[in-house]
Amino acid sequence: MPLKVALVGNPGVGKSLIFNQLTGVGVEIGNYPGSSVDLLSGASCFQRERIEVLDLPGVYSLEDGAETDALVRRVIGDDAVAAVVAVLDATRLERNLYLLLQVAEYGRPMIAVVNMIDEAERRGALVDTERLGALLGIPVLATSAATGQGIDRILPSAVLEARASTVEVPYDHHVEAAIHSLTRTFGVDRRTAAQALQGIGDDPELLETAGAVGEEIGHRHRMSAGQIIATNRHNHARAIADEVVAPADGGGAGIDRLLTRTVPGVPILVGVLGAMLLAVFLVGGVLEEYIVRAFEVFLLEPIAALGLHPLLEEVLRSVGLALQSGLGIAFPYIFTFYVLLALLEDSGYMSRAAFLADRTMHRMGLHGEAIIPLVLGFGCNVPAVMGMRLLATRRERVIAAFLITMVPCSARTVVISGIVASFISLAAAFSIYLIVLTLIVLTGLVLSRVTPGPQLGMVLEMAPLRRPQPRLVVVKAWLRIKEFLYIAMPLLLISSVVLGLLGYYGVIAAFEVAFAPISEGLLGLPAYASTALLFGILRKEMAFETLVVLAGTADLNAVMSDLQLYIFAIVSTLFVPCISTIAVLRREIGTRIAALITVYTVALGIGIGAVIHFLAG
Repeated sequence: MPLKVALVGNPGVGKSLIFNQLTGVGVEIGNYPGSSVDLLSGASCFQRERIEVLDLPGVYSLEDGAETDALVRRVIGDDAVAAVVAVLDATRLERNLYLLLQVAEYGRPMIAVVNMIDEAERRGALVDTERLGALLGIPVLATSAATGQGIDRILPSAVLEARASTVEVPYDHHVEAAIHSLTRTFGVDRRTAAQALQGIGDDPELLETAGAVGEEIGHRHRMSAGQIIATNRHNHARAIADEVVAPADGGGAGIDRLLTRTVPGVPILVGVLGAMLLAVFLVGGVLEEYIVRAFEVFLLEPIAALGLHPLLEEVLRSVGLALQSGLGIAFPYIFTFYVLLALLEDSGYMSRAAFLADRTMHRMGLHGEAIIPLVLGFGCNVPAVMGMRLLATRRERVIAAFLITMVPCSARTVVISGIVASFISLAAAFSIYLIVLTLIVLTGLVLSRVTPGPQLGMVLEMAPLRRPQPRLVVVKAWLRIKEFLYIAMPLLLISSVVLGLLGYYGVIAAFEVAFAPISEGLLGLPAYASTALLFGILRKEMAFETLVVLAGTADLNAVMSDLQLYIFAIVSTLFVPCISTIAVLRREIGTRIAALITVYTVALGIGIGAVIHFLAG
């Protein structure tokens, strides 16, 4: 069995970047035994021995009651885990030490990694890692995941030097007395007794006794035992941080005030997102023009000139059109979007966007942090749906699921860009986003009133503003685009050949006749548009690519009017999330809600398309 090393830390400390540098990009996603929460695992090697590295979900505390907290507690307490690596943000050491103090109570071999040390130094904050190590009683490493500084020392230190921390939080004397009494009566350790006072544990008798003791402590202090314990930990974390950190100069405070106030923060946010979409349209459009033309000249025209058997020519032509539409139309827009999204994430701006969006999100039954999976939805709905896990209640996750599946992902942006922006106008393309945004807001307002369950507030730590690292931005964008190249492109090639064969043998014509009342009657589209919409369920950009294949040309203006192109784009944007999104929805929130979302989006897409057809037709 390989040695297991677990990475634990707050969200945004660079833990996942460290994980990628330790293990490479080939990782596995799976469930830890006894939990339904996913975690990442990857392999590394030290002294010819295989090391399994676990990247645990980012948490602020081990005792918030969330399923992710229970997973992290289970992994830390697992004897199969040889060492725990606590990753800390050097720019927010006090906040991060709170979690480390909780982890230290487990008495497991561990080390601490103070990451972003270069960022802290740029801010004028110097962290004395030697003194921190002495106070904690464990090895402490200074690293910068962005530059690779110190990363090579993590596994050797975890394997050879990890040890139980000697740090101990001095609790209030009533809490200390209660912990001492519980440890003697039930034969448990200090950490188990402290957790029992907070209602955490598996022993009913221990929990009952601790509950009674905790209630008495609450009457004495006018605050619960859990609140007292949390306050004591925060105070001890502050004391440690004060001793090891030289004060920062606070140079970024002025910029934060601008970015987090309604004015000018909201106009800046709108401008950033608008500029991002405009850049996707313009850059993707230029790249599309050159790549599509190259495929036309060097592949499609030579195939037509070969004079092959009609069936063979249809197959080769279908492959050529698939390559042209996938690499020439979809890829430029998707890659441009992911590069820009990686820039925003790496700069730390996304947490400011969440802060600004909090008031609006509350009106839709969510809180500001929900802006993060919603913006991720512009890239891909699948990771956005998985990102709903950061939302605390099922009510919020159900509402977010409906809204995320309506967000125009990069694949839908391919449809909007490749059809509307290219063949109609940029203004028409932006109008689709405006219509979809309006529908998202209206849907959220309705759901906030009919969805049962509590609504919680937001607690969000601001990630430090920093200059994005070009290499990391490109790597992050590449990791995301791989899913398109490795999954979407083979699927597109296969489906394109299947389409060509079905068209050759007349099957598609029969399907189109059956759905003509909807495609031609309600929507005013060519009959073959129904087939394109159907294939869009596999992957959204395939609706556009299939339309090109069925139309027999990438110049859609030659076969469809501007109104038809516009209606096709907006129906495709709203119509049914892709099959991958449906599968993730089913896993995250259940079959019933996933089916309800599917029915709702089908009805919404066809309904809006029909309204536009009859109003403008």
